[in-house]
Amino acid sequence: MPKMNVESFNLDHTKVKAPYVRLVGVTEGEHGDKIYKYDLRIKQPNQEYMDMPALHSLEHLMAENSRNHHDRIIDIGPMGCQTGFYLAVLNDDSYENVLNVIENTLKDVLEADEVPACNEVQCGFAASHSLEGAKKLAEELLDKRNEWTEVFQ
Repeated sequence: MPKMNVESFNLDHTKVKAPYVRLVGVTEGEHGDKIYKYDLRIKQPNQEYMDMPALHSLEHLMAENSRNHHDRIIDIGPMGCQTGFYLAVLNDDSYENVLNVIENTLKDVLEADEVPACNEVQCGFAASHSLEGAKKLAEELLDKRNEWTEVFQ
C-alpha cells in the first residue's frame, strides 16, 4: 500500500492488540514547543467498538478530568471508528507520565456522579450520554492497565 499522510492509515490494524497507549508522533512548533500525540486504543479494531453514548460521556469526563492531572493537555478526542481516542500533550515527552495521567483520569471517571457539560447549552448532542457506559469502559481499561504498553500481538 502507498504511504498515507495520516499516521494511523499506515498502521496495520490487524496487528495491534487493544488496549494500548501508543505514541503516534511529535510535532515541533516554530518556537520549539512540541506536541506529543498518543493513540489510546480501547477496543480491538474491526472486532469491537464503543457505543456512542458511552464514548461521548467518556470523552466529556476525560476531557474535563485529565486537566486536573496535567496542565498541558491540548485535546482528547474520539476516533471516528469508535475504538479509541487521540490524546495530545504539550512539551511532555514522558510516556510514563502520560500513562499515569490516563490511569488517574479513568479513576476519576469511576468516581463521577455526573457527566460534565451534559446539557444543551454546553453539548451539541446532550441526549446521547451514558455515565454507566463510560464507567464500564473505564473499568475495562483499568483492569488491563498492565497491557497498555503492548501495542502489537
